Amino acid sequence: MRTVLLIRHGLVSEDAESRFLGAGDLPMSATGEAQVRELTARLRPRVALDAIYCSDLKRSQRTAELLAGGQVVPIRVRPALREIDMGDWDGLLRRDVAARRPAEYAARGRDIGNFRPPGGESFADLAARVLPCWRDIVEDGATQTVAIAGHAGVNRVILCHLLGAPLANLFRIAQRPACANVIEWRNNEPVVALINGDGL
Repeated sequence: MRTVLLIRHGLVSEDAESRFLGAGDLPMSATGEAQVRELTARLRPRVALDAIYCSDLKRSQRTAELLAGGQVVPIRVRPALREIDMGDWDGLLRRDVAARRPAEYAARGRDIGNFRPPGGESFADLAARVLPCWRDIVEDGATQTVAIAGHAGVNRVILCHLLGAPLANLFRIAQRPACANVIEWRNNEPVVALINGDGL
């Protein structure tokens, strides 16, 4: 049976949930690193990873290093797995965008899957670059148990794809910092066994 652990990186900053955080290359906070270490400690007795995939952003690569925990596990960097590009909105407080760019903010609310902030990507754009990478990872016959040190947006588009859910519903899928999602292959079909969990 093939298993993929889809992990979100740990906390970036205390006000991260109040901001649009996209492809800006921000590191995890000390709290975020502690969250990933705790998750790794819960996973280690139950799973041996054949490989860990991550994006080229610092918080994703550091999550991969912590998941490896000093063991000899190949870490494979895939830029296609980086978080959605929020363009001009990246790093801005959500309330400030709503107040200063009300038309754009309202347009995003009407079509969350296809709206692009100025200079950025839509979630449909994100899915178009992430899902081919996802397929390459799961079709690699040499690896049976892998982790993806991912991002909230990346994880959500993969989970929407697996669940057959429209991108319009992606924010119905919770993704806490350092959460684990588990996908298992049963009878050659992927089954989402856990979403937004603490481990296996």
